[in-house]
Amino acid sequence: MKRVIITVVVALVTFLAEAQVKTPQASPSAKVDQVVGLANLEIEYSRPGAKGRTVYGDLVPYGKNWRTGANANTTFSVDQDIKVNGKELKKGKYALYTTPKADSWDIIFYTATDNWGLPETWDDSKVALKTSVKPETTNKSVESFTISISNLSNEGATLDLAWERTTVSVPFTVPTNEVAMKSIEKALAGPTAADYFGAAQYFYQSNSDNAKALTWINNAVSLIPEGKETPFGIYV
Repeated sequence: MKRVIITVVVALVTFLAEAQVKTPQASPSAKVDQVVGLANLEIEYSRPGAKGRTVYGDLVPYGKNWRTGANANTTFSVDQDIKVNGKELKKGKYALYTTPKADSWDIIFYTATDNWGLPETWDDSKVALKTSVKPETTNKSVESFTISISNLSNEGATLDLAWERTTVSVPFTVPTNEVAMKSIEKALAGPTAADYFGAAQYFYQSNSDNAKALTWINNAVSLIPEGKETPFGIYV
């Protein structure tokens, strides 16, 4: 009898495993990876659809904190200290919350990232940064909630939220020049030809100091043995 019961249980588990129904997520998960200057950013979130509903002021109430997406809290990660709308944000991983209002949005970076949506108890001590920006109304409706990083430059970009006919754009800056200079100074303490070339290329492209760029190119060439290819594709 015991053997029969075990056999039935095994058969039932096998049947259930094979019979699992797979359906698409109502709010599909999404991931954004972006390099801005020399900073690496990653955003993970879920994308609810409008589905004919009025979003802001109804589905997402005005004046209340929102998970900024669906399901688990949206997360924002960055590997360098940056400035968001002029305010300092330390490198790390944060939950991204917002408080939508008709004429302004609060953007909140929260240090606890393991909540399903909003925290059960909000803790102001975990707010790493809070800033406000103005929303914009667009002519084109966005069906699926979308987070993107746009308007890229070596010095910064914008964190953009779009859904229905509302977009919110949050400017941020990255310490590209500071990081690049530290890298250049470290490399030039005992530089290779490739290090000189990298430093020259940065100064030339950023129009910082063309004279230095030329000097470093000449230094790079001087370190290449005769008849060998340089890091920049020519022979000496």
